[in-house]
Amino acid sequence: MYRFLLTPRWWGINIFVLLAIPVCVFMGSWQLSRFEDRVQDHRSASERSTANEKAAPEPLASLLPVSTETAGKRTTATGRYDKQLLIPDRDLDDRTGFYVVTLLKVDGTGKALPVVRGWLPGSASASKVPAPPRGEVTVVGALQASESAGSNGVRAAGGLPAGQVSMINAASLVNVVPYDVYDAWVTLDKADGPMTAVPATTPQGSGLDLKAFQNLGYTGEWFVFAGFVVFMWFRLVRREAEALRDAELGLTEEAA
Repeated sequence: MYRFLLTPRWWGINIFVLLAIPVCVFMGSWQLSRFEDRVQDHRSASERSTANEKAAPEPLASLLPVSTETAGKRTTATGRYDKQLLIPDRDLDDRTGFYVVTLLKVDGTGKALPVVRGWLPGSASASKVPAPPRGEVTVVGALQASESAGSNGVRAAGGLPAGQVSMINAASLVNVVPYDVYDAWVTLDKADGPMTAVPATTPQGSGLDLKAFQNLGYTGEWFVFAGFVVFMWFRLVRREAEALRDAELGLTEEAA
């Protein structure tokens, strides 16, 4: 009854099934490994964050360029504060406020380092912000990578008033000041005056975000596809066998 499995049409179906199942299993395993890598990255980032909080600050130059290994490490730099900017629509402790960013012209480099001196609640207003310290200062804080439109917390778009920017990014800040800006920024360990210190964040892509759980969802989908291929093959075989049996018994219209 099952000799039809050796016909050319069924040879094509059988080969397709034999190829589709391992492909689905491979893709499911690959997506699962991507999720496991994200979990490991998240665990490693958390461990580094804990270690960084206790570590002594290192010179800025020794940690650049910023990478997943150096992001979050405590650093120190000396210079003089210059231009001050506000970044609106930033959340902290379930409240909306704004960051206060002051550019520190680092001694002997001719470049400026964006320093987040703190966070204040409410709408962004320069009148709420205490003036930066004068003279030479030494800052200590966590090193962070430049933000982008996809970074966590970045919400404000263009069209902002003078003195405000949407993100801490060297490419956008060089259009505001007449000198080079480091492709990094620092959030102070202790905020100036009445402001609240902004906690350091883990590098983008190292957390258990929506994309990580999408990988887990895709894992299930690929294994479901593999099961569906097997189910459909058995169903087609059964239908074909029943059709042949009915034809032999004269139960089909063609036979009649």
